[in-house]
Amino acid sequence: MIVNRPTLLTLGVGFHTAFNNGLGQGESLYPRIASRVPSTTGEQEYGWLGKVPNIREWIGDRQVQNITSSSYRIRNKDWELTLGVDRNDIEDDNIGIYGPLFQEMGSSVASAYDRSVWALLKAGFTTPCYDGQYFFDVDHPVLAEDGVTVRSVANTDGGTGAPWFLVDDKRTLKPIILQVRKDWQFVPKDKLDDDNVYHSKKFIYGVDGRYNVGYGFWQFSWGSKQPLTAAAYSAARAALSGMTGDHGRPLGIVPRTLIVPPALEEVGREILQSERNEVGATNPWRGTAELVVVPWLT
Repeated sequence: MIVNRPTLLTLGVGFHTAFNNGLGQGESLYPRIASRVPSTTGEQEYGWLGKVPNIREWIGDRQVQNITSSSYRIRNKDWELTLGVDRNDIEDDNIGIYGPLFQEMGSSVASAYDRSVWALLKAGFTTPCYDGQYFFDVDHPVLAEDGVTVRSVANTDGGTGAPWFLVDDKRTLKPIILQVRKDWQFVPKDKLDDDNVYHSKKFIYGVDGRYNVGYGFWQFSWGSKQPLTAAAYSAARAALSGMTGDHGRPLGIVPRTLIVPPALEEVGREILQSERNEVGATNPWRGTAELVVVPWLT
C-alpha cells in the first residue's frame, strides 16, 4: 500500500470508527453510585458537602441554612492511552490487526470511569471523606437535636470479608462524585512529516481526558464487609432508612439498591428474589431492593 495523505486519512477514519465501536460497547454501571459534576478549573472545592439542606415550616423570618465549610477538594488528573501504527505494516498491507486494537482502546476508555468510581467506593473503608472520617465509618459527627451536642453516626458495621453496599441511588448527589474537566478526545498524529514518523516510523493515535473522583454524602450509603445475610441486610436497611442529619432531621433515605461483587451474587439473589427463606417461611425481603452485580468490585 502506498503511504500518502489520502491513505492515512482513510486509515484514520477507520481507526476512529473502531475506537468509537469499542467506546459504545458494554454498560456503564458508575451512574448507579456516582454523580457526574462538570469542572472548570484544575481543582474544585466542595465546601457545601458539610450540609444536607432540609425544608422547614416558615415561621417568622427566613432562616438561612449556612453551608458548613469542609475544605474538601478534588484535583483533576490527566489520563491517556496511545497506540502506535508501524509504517511498515501500512506499506505491507498488514493493518487488519489494528482494528481490534483500536476497538479495545475504545473499550478501555469506556470503562475508565467505572474503574475509578468503583475503586474509590471499595476504598471507602480506609479513605477519608469531607468530614475527616473514613467514608464508611462508625463515628461521623452530626449535630443532635439541641444543635449543640455532636453525636456519632455510623454507615458501616465493619467486617473483613467481601464488601457489599446498600444505597439510595435516586438522590441528586450520589455517594461518589465523578468530576470531569475534559471528556475523552481522540487525537491523531499521523502526518508524514511528524517527528514520530520521521524518527521511529510510527503513526500515533491517542486519547486523553481530565477527571477525578471523590466522595459525596456518606449518609446515602451503607458499606459492609460482614457476611451478607438476611439479618445483616435487615440491619443495614434499618440503619440507612433511619439516617438523620443535623438537628435530628430525617433524611428520607430509601435503600433502593444492593450492590455486590460477583462472589456475592448468589446470596444477594437469595435475599432479594427468593419467595421463601432458608427455613421455608415467606421471605420478607423479596423485591425490597434492586440487585446490581459489579465486576469492578472483584
